[in-house]
Amino acid sequence: MRTDKKAALKLRLSGKSYREINIALNVPKSTLSGWLSNVIISQELKVKIEKRAYKKSIEGLIKRNKNQTFLAMKRASETRKKAASEIKALSQNELLHLGIALYWAEGYKRLLVKNGRELTHHVVSLTNSDPTLVKLFLKFLREYCLVQEKKIKASIRIFQHQNEKTLIHFWQKETEIPIENFRKTYYGISKSSMGKRPYNRLPYGTIQVVVADTALFHRIMGYIEGLKKLV
Repeated sequence: MRTDKKAALKLRLSGKSYREINIALNVPKSTLSGWLSNVIISQELKVKIEKRAYKKSIEGLIKRNKNQTFLAMKRASETRKKAASEIKALSQNELLHLGIALYWAEGYKRLLVKNGRELTHHVVSLTNSDPTLVKLFLKFLREYCLVQEKKIKASIRIFQHQNEKTLIHFWQKETEIPIENFRKTYYGISKSSMGKRPYNRLPYGTIQVVVADTALFHRIMGYIEGLKKLV
């Protein structure tokens, strides 16, 4: 009998699976099947072989899943980096469209009404919790609309567990709005949320940027109307 066949028989009788013998002796599973198909092993060994095979299959599945997750994350990261590299410096026209879109989505657009009559004064007002979004809107106000710094006011809404001074300092640093232009801080949550948001959902609270300029309000409303015509 061939040496490798004897070794295979010995390993099989010790309770090794075809896969384990294949790895140990480098003998194809089809050959092992021909050699060992008539070898009878105890039920106890069969159970041990099945348990090891099951464990190996689970380990293999976990390894494949981890590898697939890693590859998916790598692809996502590469896609984001490539997309980010496509964004260049903003032109004035792009800054205009960006500012319009931000105000259209997040700004206060309803005309002020008192006693059933529309007021003649309106403010430009945008509220958000995203520092980058707010900075982009301020860039639009400062660089395209040429709003004077003294006219840009701000107020923040925070939660009871948050520190007012810390968040005012955070928003002042992010927005570069003069500290004297920050108004009263508001506590609590809006009635619409009714406390349903997860704890610390808004780690910086929200900031409201306000410019008391009726002409600018109507100008931005006109920009929005003009953008609608392009859709």
